[in-house]
Amino acid sequence: MKIAFLGPQASFTQLAATQLFPGEELIPQTNILDCFKSVENGDVDKAVVPLENSIEGTVSMTLDYLYKTAAIKINAEAVMPIAHHLMIHPHNEAGELEKIYSHPQALAQSFHFLDTHYKDVQKQEFSSTAAAAKYVSEHPELKRAAVANQFAANLYGLKIINRNIQDFEQNHTRFIIISKMDAAFDNESLQVLGEKSSLLITLPEDHAGGLHQVLSVFAWRKMNLSKIESRTLKTGLGNYFFFINVVGKGHEILFKNALEELKSIHAKVDFLGNYKEYLLDS
Repeated sequence: MKIAFLGPQASFTQLAATQLFPGEELIPQTNILDCFKSVENGDVDKAVVPLENSIEGTVSMTLDYLYKTAAIKINAEAVMPIAHHLMIHPHNEAGELEKIYSHPQALAQSFHFLDTHYKDVQKQEFSSTAAAAKYVSEHPELKRAAVANQFAANLYGLKIINRNIQDFEQNHTRFIIISKMDAAFDNESLQVLGEKSSLLITLPEDHAGGLHQVLSVFAWRKMNLSKIESRTLKTGLGNYFFFINVVGKGHEILFKNALEELKSIHAKVDFLGNYKEYLLDS
């Protein structure tokens, strides 16, 4: 089985994919869009992409492509603790740093540490933490550092000068497995945290009480929602779609009736799947 993931090698997404799909062929992709396209085009069977971080919030690109790529379903979700380290080429010294590279979320998640200890060092965004580490490893002549994980340090032969620089101890990222099939995913070696279902809901127009109408469909049926996220449709101000997670195993009759009621108020509903949530190691 071929599994795409947000690369390059040693990205946090690869760490997640390795635990979810041990022994399978993992194929790095340059960005989240390429992960979706590789699944949509049938180049891979599934893909692993980040959905949410406990500090920085939802990965908006993932939500947008879930909405735009109608054929894509969610097969599973996985939560992984995130640890950021500051690393340099072994030929360099910490006191010589001129720039620090990393993914924008990693820089944001380590903002207070970097602002306190490396305030005068320029921070520059990279496509991923692993790409930043790879660049630092390939340019020993430059006084650069990267914020990345232990796997990246080992893979690219970098020296860690500061460990666990994330601003909050409880830093976790939520990943999802996507495919073109609404199929159950099982990995008996991983701890199951729970089960949920995901929906994309679009209202026909922006009107007073519109969101209340949607939420009441779930409320009176006592269907617990763990996430409600709005994203702009990019068709004009005030036009949104909603990403909603319903906790628990989807009850066939409850869901069927809820979807029918949503359609009766002229809401467009896309069911992304009912799936398990797993806990991964950092």
